[in-house]
Amino acid sequence: MAALALPLTGCSVLSPGPEPSGLDSESAAPLPEDKADLKPFYEQQLKWGDCPTGPGECAQLKVPVDWSKPKGETMKIGVYRAKATGDSAGSLVVNPGGPGGSGMDYAAAADQIVSSEVRRHFDIVGFDPRGVGVSEPIDCLTDPELDDFLGQDPTPDDTAERKEAVSIAKDFAKKCEERVGTELQHVSTKDAAQDMDALRAVLGDAKLNYLGKSYGTYLGTLYAENFPKNVGRMVLDGAVPPDVSTLEFDKGQAKGFDDATTAWAKDCVSQTCPLGSNVEEVTGSVQDLLKELDEKPISGSGGLRLTEGWATMGIAQAMYDEAQWWTLTKAIVSAQEGDGGGLMSLAMQYAMRDPSGGYSSNLMESFRVISCADRQPTTSVEDWSEYAAKIKDVAPILGGSFGWQSSLCAVWPTQAEEEPHEVSAKGADPILVVGTTNDPATPYRWAKRLDDQLADSTLLTYEGEGHTAYRRGSDCVDKAVDNYWLTGELPKREDRTCSS
Repeated sequence: MAALALPLTGCSVLSPGPEPSGLDSESAAPLPEDKADLKPFYEQQLKWGDCPTGPGECAQLKVPVDWSKPKGETMKIGVYRAKATGDSAGSLVVNPGGPGGSGMDYAAAADQIVSSEVRRHFDIVGFDPRGVGVSEPIDCLTDPELDDFLGQDPTPDDTAERKEAVSIAKDFAKKCEERVGTELQHVSTKDAAQDMDALRAVLGDAKLNYLGKSYGTYLGTLYAENFPKNVGRMVLDGAVPPDVSTLEFDKGQAKGFDDATTAWAKDCVSQTCPLGSNVEEVTGSVQDLLKELDEKPISGSGGLRLTEGWATMGIAQAMYDEAQWWTLTKAIVSAQEGDGGGLMSLAMQYAMRDPSGGYSSNLMESFRVISCADRQPTTSVEDWSEYAAKIKDVAPILGGSFGWQSSLCAVWPTQAEEEPHEVSAKGADPILVVGTTNDPATPYRWAKRLDDQLADSTLLTYEGEGHTAYRRGSDCVDKAVDNYWLTGELPKREDRTCSS
């Protein structure tokens, strides 16, 4: 997801010293007496060994399925560590987002996700949150069932189609309940935050140094809320504030992807664009294609036909990274001519599906299950058309396809763990929030909102395109973040905006 960006004029170029300064190297503080039942989890010794893939070392962290019942059933959380290339000052725990993204896979790419200077001084550690990857993975549907689920009509526009959408949602929920079992009640982000604190202690870190991107910012914020005294140098890039309601979340994402689609259209028109001579014609071509696919799917790839659902996913994939914009343009032209292979290829990247029909990750299932565990809408699924209309009002290009994405949570068999609420994390060390002005998935205003709520934080702004900012091409952003991890110094006021 690298994007070309230029350093901001006036952005300070900081030269970290040979050792990170100001890090608390003391061992983890002892648990309070009323938490004595948690000692077996906080004081366990990880058994590091070779990883199935990658050059790092892997282990399993034992945690209770229900943290309120530590003497009950337990589960194992997969952990990956890439040791520091120099003298280690401690761990930097990372999460790529999702929910459902593999922290282990992310940490295995340590050389790409952080700078060489950070690699020199920190062990890069990632864990698969409960329900994800190798950590008791959620598996509700077979691969063919998941194909059908992802390819379903995202814009039911008559009684029969809406009835079918409700039926599909209920079937997914029923199969999850049957195939996942009691774990379904304990896969929330709050559960994962508690797991992360146990991991911090087991790693021997007095405080958690952390990089969370996208959904990973939500995980980090809930951690800061519940364990403020244990927060070290925390970077939250592409913020999801915990007080965002389901409707606000869906509106925000739909508007973000609409704005990104408009930016793509402007870029296309600035060149020789085969889809139109102005922005309205280009975005109109997208809407027309989706409408045609709604009525009649076309040939795709990977053994699937390109439906409106798959096509919407392919368009969204390209919006995450402007480097894929020309690929999207060519794919849409081909689809207009009856060949949906290009858009289907983009959609399969998004879904982590290979052409043979297998999925390399359970992201498409765990994303939905964890989302419903975190927040549930107040709208009943029977009244969802009105809800969907509100989203299309703010995002006329793609909003129709986003409107029904949360309807599954309206029929979910368990109650959400959290209500939307503000988080101040009072008592935590200073937190660095990073926001990208034209981020399609986590709108910039959410970064400002989270920064306003946190008791002690600084907002670093990247004026550019794409989802998240650190290590995506901006030398200015990268140096500010690295300097914070290495010295504990937050960007000065004049250095808090980086331009592309």
